[in-house]
Amino acid sequence: MDRRDPTLIRPSEITSPELYLNRREVIGALGAAATIAALGTGPGSAAAAAAPPAPRFTRNARFSVGGPPTSVEDVTSYNNFYEFGLDKSDPKANSGSFRPRPWSVEIAGEAEVLGRFTLEDILKPHALEERVYRFRCVEAWSMVVPWMGFPLGDLLKRFKPTAKAKYVEFTTLLDPKQMPGQRSAILDWPYVEGLRIDEAMNPLALMVVGLYGQWLPNQNGAPLRLMVPWKYGFKSIKSIVRIRFTERQPRSSWNLSAPGEYGFYANVNPAVDHPRWSQAKERRVGGGFFEPRIDTLPFNGYAAEVAQLYRGMDLKRFY
Repeated sequence: MDRRDPTLIRPSEITSPELYLNRREVIGALGAAATIAALGTGPGSAAAAAAPPAPRFTRNARFSVGGPPTSVEDVTSYNNFYEFGLDKSDPKANSGSFRPRPWSVEIAGEAEVLGRFTLEDILKPHALEERVYRFRCVEAWSMVVPWMGFPLGDLLKRFKPTAKAKYVEFTTLLDPKQMPGQRSAILDWPYVEGLRIDEAMNPLALMVVGLYGQWLPNQNGAPLRLMVPWKYGFKSIKSIVRIRFTERQPRSSWNLSAPGEYGFYANVNPAVDHPRWSQAKERRVGGGFFEPRIDTLPFNGYAAEVAQLYRGMDLKRFY
């Protein structure tokens, strides 16, 4: 009998080695490719010259796994970011001129410390760390990604939320000139997502500023995005410009657009199907065409850390 912990990411779950860059190629390519992708410019341009220095971070061994994650090419070219278009390749193709710096974030609502803070203000007190997380899309595909960031709860505590703060609402930048997808009525822009405050304070919730040891590329949500690994990917909002503490549950974008398909909680649950497809299994991006789908785990494999947040709730009703 296999007695391994089912929450551990196994080699069989990870994209086949043939699809990965070798170590030397990764190190050599990332410094140039990820920076160029983030800035949308060549290395000799003025914008490239103004790029921030390479981030300094440590690897959190608790969230490290054996074997390589999904390839950097797949992680940066297979995305849902409808602000830049509907196809998986659109975010990379259409975000080259997007400017993630300078950047600021508004803090609003039920907290003692309110106002607008620059990206540098947001990042300065926090030590960056790398965590390798499973990432599960509601569309039944998945990845394993080395994200770089810091605990979301550590950031939120700085603003001293009051006793009325039951939820945290996040808003993406609204700028149709830079984000061509916002010129069409795919969603009611700007994109809005939210978490219950105890979810946001959970140690797994990560404020992300990079991946693969580099600053976030534009197509992956530069310069600031969430990663909530036990929830479907649409909860991990990108390019955040506003954080609001609120007493009432936020009206999140996909839940407003299709409430019968996208619940507010969006916890990964193989026992609750999407109305148009099963959620019991998932396709690991980068795998071969004939590679079998793998079983989806409750809470995406993070039940030990987060299941207590939902004790007593009917997870089929609060999907």
